[in-house]
Amino acid sequence: MSVTAATAIDRARLERALDAANMPSLVAVLYQLTGDDAWLQDPYRPTRSRGMDDNDSGGFAPEVASRIRVAALDAIADWANGVPMAVPSPSGAHLVDMISAAVGEDVPAEFASMVAEDMGFVDEPARTPVKSDLSVIVIGAGVSGMLASIKLGEAGIEHVVLEKNSDVGGGWFENTYPGAGVDTPSHLYSYSFQPRAWSTHFGKRDEVWQYLRDVAAQHDLRRRIQFDTEVANAVYDADGQSWTVTTTAGDVLTADAVITATGQLNRPKVPSIPGLDTFTGPIFHTAEWPADLDLSGKRVVIVGTGASAMQVLPAIASTVGHATVFQRSPQWVTSSDVYFAPIHDDVSYLMDVVPLYRLWYRTRLAWNFNDRVHPSLQVDPEWETPERSINAINDAHRRVFTRYLERELEGRPDLIEKSLPDYPPFGKRMLLDNGWFAALKRDNVTLVAERVASIGPNSVVGSEGTEAEVDVVILATGFETHKLLSPIDIRGRSGKSIKDFWGPEDAHAYLGITVPDYPNLFITCGPGTVLGHGGSYITIAEFQVRYIVDLLTTMADNGIGAVECRPDVEEDYVRRHDEAHARMIWTHEGMNNWYRNDAGRVVSTLPWRIVDYWEMTRHADLDDFVVEPARR
Repeated sequence: MSVTAATAIDRARLERALDAANMPSLVAVLYQLTGDDAWLQDPYRPTRSRGMDDNDSGGFAPEVASRIRVAALDAIADWANGVPMAVPSPSGAHLVDMISAAVGEDVPAEFASMVAEDMGFVDEPARTPVKSDLSVIVIGAGVSGMLASIKLGEAGIEHVVLEKNSDVGGGWFENTYPGAGVDTPSHLYSYSFQPRAWSTHFGKRDEVWQYLRDVAAQHDLRRRIQFDTEVANAVYDADGQSWTVTTTAGDVLTADAVITATGQLNRPKVPSIPGLDTFTGPIFHTAEWPADLDLSGKRVVIVGTGASAMQVLPAIASTVGHATVFQRSPQWVTSSDVYFAPIHDDVSYLMDVVPLYRLWYRTRLAWNFNDRVHPSLQVDPEWETPERSINAINDAHRRVFTRYLERELEGRPDLIEKSLPDYPPFGKRMLLDNGWFAALKRDNVTLVAERVASIGPNSVVGSEGTEAEVDVVILATGFETHKLLSPIDIRGRSGKSIKDFWGPEDAHAYLGITVPDYPNLFITCGPGTVLGHGGSYITIAEFQVRYIVDLLTTMADNGIGAVECRPDVEEDYVRRHDEAHARMIWTHEGMNNWYRNDAGRVVSTLPWRIVDYWEMTRHADLDDFVVEPARR
């Protein structure tokens, strides 16, 4: 690895910035610069993070923290002045020990290779752009579609991106509701190759969308994108080894391969509520928020208490006359010590001047928000109270989250009773408290623990008869997550629609990417690839796009005209996927979640650790496919 200083070091500026450093990240930087093993030992080994907190202090006593900062100041200044880095490319057990020291707990050995790649400690072999007329159509210009375009361009593969909206961003273009933002740290919710000086630890919608627009500009993606172009169908021609894609406007395009990048959270789910079409005021899904809506003094109903509702309510509670929230089931909520905090300029300075600091900060975030919790989501068949938790660690999580809820809702036993879930933590995606509990306690907010039974011209009625007279109804009711690729009609080698192949809500695919009978069709954010145990989907998108581009370049380099996933390979993968989920929390009978279908099969979420999926998708293996030589 070769890392050089981004700018000349202003020693006084650096000294000030170090006061704002995340100390565990700084210790890792200090060791890598100096190679002094003392920095990996007590008293310089930080404590374990509490939950998902940043643990900025590292648990160090003030005098120890001061020694670390003084030593780091000298080491960074020396490095900027040309002193070589002592440990430029740690790997294997050495790197695992460094990561374990930085996070304050043991990290499994298999994480070394993935982290070394992510941090740039392993030089990836340069890929020579392919010399081929291979062509690709990418459907969608959100996070995955933009990434696919970037990587296809780097590989020299001709392609076009079809986007139904008027700009890039996908869900971040569409979802403009108040409070919209990420529940993954900003420095994780970004491409590994495209950092940003984020203004907050958890980015809000406008900044995330601007980030994606900036990426599109920096990589000149818009020249490859046809905006306001929605795909109606895609049909495979077995004789021509190609796909014909038709838009809703009737335009026809052909290409050798198709990559879908339509996501799972792109089609609003509107429940069939009796009387919904009789409401006389504004009624809309959060993903279709009216641009000119004024809620000042209005009586508002929010239907749902999931992630979108949890963001909307705190954002509008001080504006509306009264807000009534209808809750079908409560959610587990956790806190973050930096959720509301801006990222200090000193932190951004460290990330710009000392790239190692950015890498270590991101690596620590990844551990805390990704695979760290995965072992605790495995069901202990001997556990005596499966109705409340699934194992001892999960039960400890329940106690922590319960104490937090009771503390935040202190003095409101009515809200505590309504808000405390009766299913195990992590049974649904954990939500971060962004002021939700504080909003529920407001005098102008009412929580109704009933599903919505009907809607009238100016009222909403709950399943137990509670009625609220309202001016505006907001449907925070999620998305059609199980109807993957809908409404596009995709027909493969046999002419069969993929909707019929999967059934109405039972999608499946090898690695969540490729399906038998559909040659040269590759899916991003496909079945079983959403992260339920935490972390950034962008990480998964990078794995998937790398796999897809690896397969496409292999086709181009070897004169291959078609690759089709073998049925036995997909069947074996789906079997292992389902068996893994059968041992995990998301199949727990005590609750419903959007991860599984009505038959109880988990369709949406990844059962594997992120490191496992990284290993599965490192390289495409042609033995998994029926391969046809190109006919032209």
